[in-house]
Amino acid sequence: MIEVSSAQLQLWVSSFFWPFCRVLAFLMSDPILGHKNVSSQVKVGLAMLLAFLLAPNLPPMPDVALFSWAGLGVIVEQVLIGMSLGMVMRVTLAVVEMAGDICGMQMGLAFATFFSADTSTNSMVLSRFLSMITILMFLALEGHLMVLELLAATFKSLPIGNLRFDPNAWNLIARYGSTIFLTGLLLALPMVGTLLIINLAMGILNRVSPQLTVFSVGFPATLCVGLVLLMVVMGDLGQFLARLMTNTLQFMQYLIEHMARP
Repeated sequence: MIEVSSAQLQLWVSSFFWPFCRVLAFLMSDPILGHKNVSSQVKVGLAMLLAFLLAPNLPPMPDVALFSWAGLGVIVEQVLIGMSLGMVMRVTLAVVEMAGDICGMQMGLAFATFFSADTSTNSMVLSRFLSMITILMFLALEGHLMVLELLAATFKSLPIGNLRFDPNAWNLIARYGSTIFLTGLLLALPMVGTLLIINLAMGILNRVSPQLTVFSVGFPATLCVGLVLLMVVMGDLGQFLARLMTNTLQFMQYLIEHMARP
């Protein structure tokens, strides 16, 4: 008859539960794998499957009781690590959404909004369109597999129970938020610059010929030119997104290295 002591049972449960907390925190905060259209049952099931596959290859677990204050601290540690990586992915997707918002406003599509269930806010049509393209490109380039590989590698560089974090690592996440404005504006700059010139030309035309109704001419002009520019930009959008995803993965690796520093 096989006998299992309480210490062995606690070791088996903790070797599965603590990795499960880190993986689940990442899936809940990741905007792609943890999209709101994906049910919570699927996210929890995927986290359980990944934790079950990772558990045999993890470093030894800390000698900490699962139901204790120290065990609660380990759970908070895992949640912070998982959410920090998911936040990096959320910033990357926000880059494209901001570019879509800027281009949509310049094209006169500010009124073309609808309620988005994943953000619980009104999103512009162009922003939503670019966001869906980014998600499909991310999946086509197998970015989700690379991110999961990085998440699995964190258990070696950031073993469970290592409560010594570099405080500057959290500042890196806040500073990485500037990517939303910098990279998003670079993506929208060709359309913004051209449409700005058109709006200036319409303003001059209105001063020269006040009888001409600028609103009846300017809105179709900016919309048509914006659609043409969007088709031109789409030709280089794949390279831009691939470079953006590469920079995201590199920053995630850089963030993990800084977190591992005592």
